[in-house]
Amino acid sequence: MIESWAFADDTAPTSPAAAIEMLRERINAGQLETWLTSSSGRSLALISNTERAMVMLLDSEDDPGEHAVDPGASGSSKGFVLANGQHDEYPDADTLPLTEALQVVHYILTTGAPPPHAAWSIDR
Repeated sequence: MIESWAFADDTAPTSPAAAIEMLRERINAGQLETWLTSSSGRSLALISNTERAMVMLLDSEDDPGEHAVDPGASGSSKGFVLANGQHDEYPDADTLPLTEALQVVHYILTTGAPPPHAAWSIDR
């Protein structure tokens, strides 16, 4: 059985495509940190600065998890605003262009796993 996913505010998208549209709307509205929780207890986060995004997948609340990476990227980007107001800067190698990040999220929501072609860093 594929997991079902809901946003942290308990909004349950009707499909992975609907979830991506909701993520786009949230980012456009300035909500740059979004968490989803699966029916099996996993968490998926997307933190954006509107151009790039960090995608993290955690197995449980205490899990350091794993995140998508862009091995060819260099430099860093600012403007990642967390829900608590904290402003972060991340190495571009630890984030993806927003369009690619949304594709990765869509794949995870559809299959339950990162895309086989995506580069990942295991933080466990």
